[in-house]
Amino acid sequence: MNDHVYLQIENSPRFKELVHKRQVFATLLSLIMLILYVGFILLIAFAPDWLGTPLHPGTNVTRGIPIGVGLIVISFLLTAVYVWRANGEFDRLTKQIISEVK
Repeated sequence: MNDHVYLQIENSPRFKELVHKRQVFATLLSLIMLILYVGFILLIAFAPDWLGTPLHPGTNVTRGIPIGVGLIVISFLLTAVYVWRANGEFDRLTKQIISEVK
């Protein structure tokens, strides 16, 4: 009996829509993070002096520190965006698929 239900879900156009939307959204967020991270690594590789420049005279805090912290903050924000959309649109589509099968 479960196999029949699984096949119904798998063949559902709403399920295919859900899978497509999740894949596109996750890929987009992953690409954003990858570009930012690789950009930071390239800065480290090709502009270490610029990153090592203090923010203002008399401080030990360089440009690289807030940029690195910013990357960490952005990763948390992108995760929060994914969770927000997953708990909203993706959960709504999942409930619609389940209700159609029942």
